[in-house]
Amino acid sequence: MKMSGLDWLAVILVIVGGINWGLVGVFDWNLVEAILGGVPVIERIVYILVGLGALYELGRLGKRA
Repeated sequence: MKMSGLDWLAVILVIVGGINWGLVGVFDWNLVEAILGGVPVIERIVYILVGLGALYELGRLGKRA
């Protein structure tokens, strides 16, 4: 199945979110905060986009089943 640009974006966001949660859990280090310099508004937007990406991927998963 060919992936669209939106599909790739969602996958990348979910991977970034997963890596970030792993780093927070293991090292208590937030990658998103480190990259964005602790700008709360932008961090919040990134977290919202990661969540939307996960929901999008969940929807795609349901269509494949």
